[in-house]
Amino acid sequence: MSNVWVEGARPKTLSAAILPVFLGTAAAFNESFSILPAVLALIVAFALQIGVNYANDYSDGIKGSDGESRSGPARLVGSGLVPPEKVLRAAIFMFTLSAASGLWLSLISTLWLIPIGMVCISAAWFYTGGSAPYGYKALGEVSVFIFFGLVGTNGSFFVQVERFSLLAFILSCIAGLLSCGLMMINNLRDYQNDSAVGKQTLIVLLGENMSKKLFSVIISTSLLLGVLVSFWHLWALIVLASVPLVFKILKIVNEAKDSKTWARALRQMGILQILVAALLSASLVITG
Repeated sequence: MSNVWVEGARPKTLSAAILPVFLGTAAAFNESFSILPAVLALIVAFALQIGVNYANDYSDGIKGSDGESRSGPARLVGSGLVPPEKVLRAAIFMFTLSAASGLWLSLISTLWLIPIGMVCISAAWFYTGGSAPYGYKALGEVSVFIFFGLVGTNGSFFVQVERFSLLAFILSCIAGLLSCGLMMINNLRDYQNDSAVGKQTLIVLLGENMSKKLFSVIISTSLLLGVLVSFWHLWALIVLASVPLVFKILKIVNEAKDSKTWARALRQMGILQILVAALLSASLVITG
């Protein structure tokens, strides 16, 4: 895969696929663990994340939503780097890979994953695709919370133990909130462009200052929920080791004015997701 395709996959956002699978699997680790469902769940999440990134690139590109004021990495279609039909084929390929892995996962766990998977792929496409994309109606963060939080984490837990739990639900909220934070940074970066082209993201709806305040609340709440996990697993308090990085990210976001700083914020947010995944997963596995 050439660099242009790697950039189009938006690797800085892929931490959103890792976090829910790691947390859900770790919650089930000492109760029931099988490597195949864990690997398949991770492939589903990765392929879906890359697929939605390509699909968004395609849909925004053909609609002209990537205006001249947009900052951040160059879009494949919007910048004319790759023909639209090739980006569409790449999105379809990744969605197919996600669907095939999900089908395999459903056959070894529960067939209910099939309709859930169909909803996930439909949501990925209609985020910016179709005649009435919900991503243009300030619903992007809601979608991310549901699919890369609630569904991803609880689903990863369920395929291991075939039940749900309050602990897994709390972990899913942590994953969902951190993924919302990642999306908010992305949309804060694109605030001027989205406003100019009529793309009604949550950031455009609330305004930049209010959105930054909401971002602080979301990230702080995710950390508090991480502490709450210590009621089940005392070692979960090691999540507090991420506090310095949280403050660093909040400072960067509140002061960001240019694309270089926003890129730094996005990178640090991805690191925070990986760090939280590592700390909480380790604590769950160690304490049982």
